[in-house]
Amino acid sequence: MTQGLNKVMLFGNLGADPELRAIASGGHVLSFRVATTEVWFDKQQQKQERTEWHQVALFGARAEPLARLLHRGSRVLVEGRLQTTSYEKDGSKRYKTEVIATDLFLGGGNALGSTATQGRDAPAGLRPRALAAVATDNDIPF
Repeated sequence: MTQGLNKVMLFGNLGADPELRAIASGGHVLSFRVATTEVWFDKQQQKQERTEWHQVALFGARAEPLARLLHRGSRVLVEGRLQTTSYEKDGSKRYKTEVIATDLFLGGGNALGSTATQGRDAPAGLRPRALAAVATDNDIPF
């Protein structure tokens, strides 16, 4: 009776403005790419960085209002699950893995500092929640 867990959390920035599309069921899907950057120091104490790009899709009633709030550079925390789909192109089978977002939180700081981007202009009930301050190593009590 083992069940799996498919949970993804990404904290990063949008690489481009999101794309809003209508789907056959009558709803909307919001598609965007999130960049996450890992920073570390190598053996020579040189700072190294690696950026990963993640394709994200958000379905439902929040897609349309969020399309107006999000823009290139927006800082977001995305929670969701991974989903891989296959398709045929030029006679060969290809695969696409994306994050299906179940929750999205807008980040603070310089990326989203204005009132409009904090979601106060969105209809009630569709306002995204702002991220709390990110804890640093000094904030952790152990």
